Amino acid sequence: VQIVESGGGLVQAGESLRLACTTSGFTSSDYCLGWFRQTPGKEREGVALIDDDGSPTYGDSVKGRFTASIDNAGKSLGLQMNSLNPEDTAMYYCAADHRRVRCGIGACGWTCPRPDEYRYWGQGTQVTVSS
Repeated sequence: VQIVESGGGLVQAGESLRLACTTSGFTSSDYCLGWFRQTPGKEREGVALIDDDGSPTYGDSVKGRFTASIDNAGKSLGLQMNSLNPEDTAMYYCAADHRRVRCGIGACGWTCPRPDEYRYWGQGTQVTVSS
């Protein structure tokens, strides 16, 4: 499995960046993707996770500013980041993993992993926002 992120860089507050994530090596085409970020000394934060229905769920701190998009094949994930501020400075990681079966009351189904269950990670791309 290979995950490659690109598009990070140094920008000023208020500017935009677009990140890209490409994946390869999965034996199945049915896997889930998500963007996370982390700064030294802080816990990893989910930025945009693709749900079971293919729509993204955003972290509270980026709602209304970031937009995730996935290609039709489900193998590439973009992240458009607008109105960036210094608090967005972090290493951004793309993660992927297979769906797994979860059972509720009376029924089981294939679902995307929880944020803490993702096993496959890219090397990350640094985003730095200056004030």
